[in-house]
Amino acid sequence: MDAASATLRSDPVGATGLLRGMLDAAIDAARPARMLPPWLPPPPPGRTIVVGAGKAAASMAAAVEAVWTAPLEGLVITRYGHAVPCARIEVVEAAHPVPDEAGLAATERMLGLAASAGPDDLVLALMSGGGSALLTRPAAGLTLADKQAITHAMLASGATIAEMNCVRRHLSAVKGGRLALAAHPARLVTLVISDVPGDDPAIVASGPTLPDSTTAAMAREILARYRVDLPDAVRLHLARDEGGVRPDDPRLAGQSAHLIATPRLALEAAADVARHHGVTPVILGDSIEGEAREVARVMAGIARQAARHGVPAAAPCALISGGETTVTIGPDTPRAARGGRNVEFLLALALELDAQPGIHALAADSDGIDGTEPVAGAVIGPRTLAASRAAGLDPGAILAAHDAHTLFERIGAQVVTGPTLTNVNDIRVILVTAQEAGE
Repeated sequence: MDAASATLRSDPVGATGLLRGMLDAAIDAARPARMLPPWLPPPPPGRTIVVGAGKAAASMAAAVEAVWTAPLEGLVITRYGHAVPCARIEVVEAAHPVPDEAGLAATERMLGLAASAGPDDLVLALMSGGGSALLTRPAAGLTLADKQAITHAMLASGATIAEMNCVRRHLSAVKGGRLALAAHPARLVTLVISDVPGDDPAIVASGPTLPDSTTAAMAREILARYRVDLPDAVRLHLARDEGGVRPDDPRLAGQSAHLIATPRLALEAAADVARHHGVTPVILGDSIEGEAREVARVMAGIARQAARHGVPAAAPCALISGGETTVTIGPDTPRAARGGRNVEFLLALALELDAQPGIHALAADSDGIDGTEPVAGAVIGPRTLAASRAAGLDPGAILAAHDAHTLFERIGAQVVTGPTLTNVNDIRVILVTAQEAGE
């Protein structure tokens, strides 16, 4: 056993430090300043207009400005608190995950800017997770209030991000390729930081510059399956909606889209840190979906298998995964509950493991915000349940109430990064530091 492995087997502080180091490496691997410049096209004979939306939009714009020597102008929309200074590209902050008037006004201006582009110009679109809420212009006949109501309902329903974005595209006048039509006939290049399972760039930010392969019938089916109560205007719109821009639309000819950062790259960076510390990394998947507490049950089983039988790897090992779990909020959930999918996963995992020695875990959203809290996630270990009960908390009741941020705050186990200015979805690591006796 090397010194690093011995430390991890005996020292929970060492385990926590390694988990945080893996998270930091994963986030760093997705930073626009590092990943974006190699994908930039050459300057055009005419104007270069930057448009974009997402939690990483401002940092992506800054990365363009840092290396672009030709004339440059544009407008991007990011979440409140995620702006960075830009000299030539305007940065507007708006609400996420429910759209607001600031996002609506900025989207109108962005569409006008894109429409001003001519055939000698380049429109550079910078898209990242969160763009679906930030870039908002309701379809004809709909209002911002309609979009807000549907968003609230779907966030509570347990729908996946792909399902939510399908619905969003069919209620929008900018998503599903419609921003691309505004930019025609300029050359259009889209650079994407993926936060979606499967890394389909048309799902990120609901694909405002990419063709739409979904249909209104698909959106209606999703809304019916999750029993979303529809305003009359939305129901009427979906009955006559003809969908977004189809893949064979000639106005999209010649455009290109590139994934510049993905969850897989982030997980591989985390794996490199584990390997450096003598810990065997096992990447279980970068697009794992499902109800957070159900995913936790499965992951607990895998962790126990590693501790007991050395499968899929012997201790010390790190079980690494990404993707986006969901949390279904019932009508009895207290309005004051402070939850998020990562802390819900962790609390469920702690309950499943039931203080099993030698297993620690971290789960965090790579954008630095889990749910609506300015907290990325949390860490757990064998002492988590005991610490919770010593603080007068009932972990099972708190999980049932979707209030896990409250618990982790009380026991001092939160992971706070601040806005990371990127977004490649969730990073989960389960660190198995000790083999069970007899194995």
